[in-house]
Amino acid sequence: MKGVILAGGLGSRLFPCTKVTNKHLLPVYNKPMIYYPLKTMVNAGLKDIMIVTGGNYAGDFLRILGNGKEFGLKDISYTYQEGEGGIAEALKLAENFAEGEKIFVILGDNIIEDDVSEAVKDFEKQKEGAGIFLKGVPDPERFGVAEIKEGKVINIEEKPNKPKSNYAVCGLYLYDKNVFDIAKELKPSGRGELEITDVNNEYIKRGIMSYSLLKGWWTDAGTFESLFKASKLVAEKEGLKF
Repeated sequence: MKGVILAGGLGSRLFPCTKVTNKHLLPVYNKPMIYYPLKTMVNAGLKDIMIVTGGNYAGDFLRILGNGKEFGLKDISYTYQEGEGGIAEALKLAENFAEGEKIFVILGDNIIEDDVSEAVKDFEKQKEGAGIFLKGVPDPERFGVAEIKEGKVINIEEKPNKPKSNYAVCGLYLYDKNVFDIAKELKPSGRGELEITDVNNEYIKRGIMSYSLLKGWWTDAGTFESLFKASKLVAEKEGLKF
């Protein structure tokens, strides 16, 4: 299995900080944001990882991460996304890199406490399909929300006014090789982007979507509030007391 970290976008919600750097290079406590999804992948046993980035500061990833030696990797692959076309659009750039293998995808601003290596190993044993990670949250209307019936995800609704569960879909995804064909068939949403929720709902429609529940904390770091929250959670995990 190969890993793909999606770290493009303009990070407009973090202006003016992102006027001088990519959002995913901002600090979360004592490390750049990009370190956390990369470490999650390495801890799950992945050795072949690509970072999809964009904007004016794409070269800074190479300066910070190099070939991944600090993470025990022989090298890291990089590709460039022009503009902003949504998560699914960015994912399509990894097709050649995937070479027909299954992929583990993480949004670059998603940070988790859990070790997900068991879920990754279980997915590797599946013949086909996709897998998502869910987390119970107090404000599900802010996220893509999974509707679960008889132990299966039957639908994902993006930012619903009346959520049918409190399970938010986290920014970690497992896909078989068919994900690229699915992404190519997508139509832009009202935001003009190719939505990852539409990809996931297609797998649900086909009856080949599995899920895992995260036990520890999960947060993104795409706003000043969530960036602060992420730093606080990481600092507390490392023993810093406030």
